[in-house]
Amino acid sequence: MALELRQQLKLTQQLIMTPQLQMAIKLLQLSRLELLETINQELEENPALEEVQESLPEERTEEPAAENPAEAELDAKEVTVEEKLTEEIDWSNYLDEYNSVGRTSFESENRDAPRYEAFVSKKESLFDHLIWQLAMSIPDDADREIGSLIIGNLNKDGYLDVSVESIAETAGVPAEHVENLLELMHSFDPIGVAARNLSECLLIQARHIGVDTPLVVDIVNHHLNHLENKNYKAISRALKVKYDDVLEAVNIIRSLEPRPGRQFSDETPQYIIPDIYVYKVENEFVIVLNDDGMPKLRVNALYKKSLSKGEKLPGDAESFIQDKMRSAAWLIKSIHQRQKTIYKVMDSILRFQRPFFDQGIAHLKPMVLRDVAQDIEMHESTISRVTTNKYAYTPQGLFELKYFFNSSIRKSHGGEIASASVQQKIKDIIANENPRKPYSDDKIAKLLKEANISIARRTVAKYREILGVLPSNKRKQI
Repeated sequence: MALELRQQLKLTQQLIMTPQLQMAIKLLQLSRLELLETINQELEENPALEEVQESLPEERTEEPAAENPAEAELDAKEVTVEEKLTEEIDWSNYLDEYNSVGRTSFESENRDAPRYEAFVSKKESLFDHLIWQLAMSIPDDADREIGSLIIGNLNKDGYLDVSVESIAETAGVPAEHVENLLELMHSFDPIGVAARNLSECLLIQARHIGVDTPLVVDIVNHHLNHLENKNYKAISRALKVKYDDVLEAVNIIRSLEPRPGRQFSDETPQYIIPDIYVYKVENEFVIVLNDDGMPKLRVNALYKKSLSKGEKLPGDAESFIQDKMRSAAWLIKSIHQRQKTIYKVMDSILRFQRPFFDQGIAHLKPMVLRDVAQDIEMHESTISRVTTNKYAYTPQGLFELKYFFNSSIRKSHGGEIASASVQQKIKDIIANENPRKPYSDDKIAKLLKEANISIARRTVAKYREILGVLPSNKRKQI
């Protein structure tokens, strides 16, 4: 069989995404912060796009006109103050006025310099806090270098991540010397820092406050697993001590800090800014899109004017301006389309989930993306993009739009309930349980069955883990 090259014409149809459609899809799935970053980047790169600066109109105060022009001229002369600087300076008065024994501060001539009240104090990190104590406690430069190596190998919880032998090899000193220096650093604030494991951290703190009794030491060294599972009877049997003595020692250990570096955490909270506000006005709900902080865009009038005149521009300037103006117009249109689509999706959710907005999470209905897609005549993928990383502020709290879409669970006597509502019921059951005798997953499943909700024990365990609730043996309190 011979191989040959041959040209052939073939007519086919295929879907090609235009740049405008690609931009609209991209903007649709962005969160609010990502959208602001995209807009700011486009403002920097595209000269044909500009932000509309809102300026307040200047207030004009009109004074009543004087009846007599002569009086008006006289009044004007009386209020006019003319001040002339003389070339001669009276240095004696100057010294008498400004010469004082106190400290005098002068403002800088540089008006562009930031004001001191504009500065925000930086939170002290664990590294800085320990380095300062190291410099104050150890005068020897070589030991301070070793101490810096130890501090540099601490994790965010304050534990030492490397071995003493590794630090000694890096510093070129005996391991015993590093061990002695590490023992000194264990007394640094916060107490327990630079420990190598949890047991050492707890023992350092217990020794510092004088509660390192033999029972506390034994529990920390050998029975942390029983302590984690709250199996205090096993500790009592293993150590052959009274149960009440074990409880007293456990209370002492619970008062210690297992993560000494926690108070110096530099993690800043991330605040969620809702994309949509849903307000209840009388008996109706009103949807308001959040445009605060969103720049208002328009196409630069100078570029638009240069093209409308029909003037010939040198080189590729004309095609460059046309491309930038087209990109700016697409961006503005895509943002408007994004806001319009978000509004339509939220309006559809509001119609489906009206009982939730009126009465709370317990009345959330089962709903899938297809329901909203058919309601507003859009594709399910579009609804998925709209509801990703978008948040709505409602009378019931702040929720991600994805929250309103959840699977259904059939009730024992007919009907359906949303999985989120079942999770809320599990949360309420656990909140009202006896702390000394918490409910097991099997017991929670039986209580739900009594409330006409039939789910398996493993489903209860799955929902409990989603809610971040510990199992019953770890929820038990003394």
